[in-house]
Amino acid sequence: MNGREPVRLSITVSPELNDALDRLARQKHTTKSEVLRKAFTLYSVAAEAEANHQRVGILDQDRKLVTEIVGL
Repeated sequence: MNGREPVRLSITVSPELNDALDRLARQKHTTKSEVLRKAFTLYSVAAEAEANHQRVGILDQDRKLVTEIVGL
């Protein structure tokens, strides 16, 4: 963290989002905080791609576009 202390944030989420975070954290054997950090990283990549007039998608094993992610 470049010698800087972590910053603690407090957020309010819906019960449904909390349940989804719990589920993902259990599935990945991690914490809700780590799930949110990774979600932010993915969102940052998508925002940068959009700024560069690029698209974000999911490819299958043959590198064929399966899903394009829009509206982030």
